[in-house]
Amino acid sequence: MKLVNRGYMLVRPTRAFQEWAQKANTDLFIDLDHNEGTVYLIEEDFLEEEPIIEESFKKILLHEIEAVTDEEDAWPEAFNRELFDQFFTVEFGSMVLDLHKSDLRKD
Repeated sequence: MKLVNRGYMLVRPTRAFQEWAQKANTDLFIDLDHNEGTVYLIEEDFLEEEPIIEESFKKILLHEIEAVTDEEDAWPEAFNRELFDQFFTVEFGSMVLDLHKSDLRKD
């Protein structure tokens, strides 16, 4: 087991995101009760969460919305912090351990 020099943000969709996503892509089903969310690696030694959210919420919004549909006409009009807070909950952690023997790969 290896300690990875990163912390994490665990981003999970809310009911508001689920409702938007199912309107934007009727073939998509998001089960909020069994949704694992998305882990975004961040600096390991963060002191405050708010600056990390402020710095990254637009990139995360874009990534999560593009995962639902690439049809920009279906995207929400505003990509702002209010939308991010409506669409997602966020948890932070500073301990990331790698259980695999193979080296990490960056794509």
